[in-house]
Amino acid sequence: MGGDLVGLFLCGDVMLGRGVDQILPHPGDPALRERYVHDARSYVALAEAVNGPIPHRVDFAYPWGVALDVLDAAAPDVRVTNLETAVTTSDEFVPGKAVHYRMHPENLPSLTAARPDVCVLANNHVLDHGRRGLEDTLDALAKHGVPTVGAGEDAEEAARPVVVPLPGGGRFVAYALGMASSGIPRDWAATARRGGVHFASGPSHTAATRLLTRIRDTRRPGDIVMVSIHWGSNWGYALSRGDVDYAHALIDAGADVVHGHSSHHPRPVEVHRGKLVLHGCGDLINDYEGITGYEQYRDDLRLLYLVSLRPEDGRLQEVRMIPLRARRLRLEHAPRRDARWLHDVLGRKSRPYGARVDLDEDGTLVARPA
Repeated sequence: MGGDLVGLFLCGDVMLGRGVDQILPHPGDPALRERYVHDARSYVALAEAVNGPIPHRVDFAYPWGVALDVLDAAAPDVRVTNLETAVTTSDEFVPGKAVHYRMHPENLPSLTAARPDVCVLANNHVLDHGRRGLEDTLDALAKHGVPTVGAGEDAEEAARPVVVPLPGGGRFVAYALGMASSGIPRDWAATARRGGVHFASGPSHTAATRLLTRIRDTRRPGDIVMVSIHWGSNWGYALSRGDVDYAHALIDAGADVVHGHSSHHPRPVEVHRGKLVLHGCGDLINDYEGITGYEQYRDDLRLLYLVSLRPEDGRLQEVRMIPLRARRLRLEHAPRRDARWLHDVLGRKSRPYGARVDLDEDGTLVARPA
């Protein structure tokens, strides 16, 4: 991506289940147990009502649209996705949840089309279909050779990082955890005897200490360390003081990047002591077209985050954010006016956190230390 720099691709939630699953080559059972919607195909119909007919039995790369060409052109050293859906045919619906996401295991090539080096599973939908659903998810990803982090068959596996060799001889080390603030039920936490998520009830000193100890114990010279966190509410730009302090503690302890997600739209970019904190990357792929109520946040607009770091110390060089928009359950380039809107909002919201956001002539947003 940039000579001697280390290049990363990061993004927000990739939700290939529910409506998206229904247009892929192997749609699963469309049954839902939501309050108002009982068939996943209804979400396809909602999208069609807004943006026109959507083909069915599309190729696996279809939901990514132009994003795959953008990634191939950027050639990042490491690609990280957050898969926010169970990969299962399980008919178990976890009680007490308003929304359940699942995709058919035979549609998993729709994820591997992006060639992820790390797949984060610490989120509030990976156990929507119970622990059998989690087991199916882990098995399917392993079968396709996709390394996972943030969930596992026990607490040790859920907390274990993924390590990716870097071209210069160093390592990219990825940790992941999910917080209760994102909607993860407490009983989803992995234990010594039960599979689940690497879970933290909140940005507490105890939660920080455990993770900081792991980082300090495993870090080697030349490592680039990332902590991926599913946290916070779905909407709004305000950041809690606790989350900001938690991110700073991770950076101060040796993390080079904090990769935050859960919000349905991008949140502020921060630079702390020269290191990158993405407080919320926004959704990347989902089936939300046609759902109304939060139009002021423009959740139809999505960002690909292409991060360049100095390998010697992990300090941020820049983040190139490629504006996309969702149309017909597929990503396309966002018009210039939409890129300008994203620039104006993210620039204003990120400035108090030490990041400057510029808009290039090609419509790319570029964040750098202020």
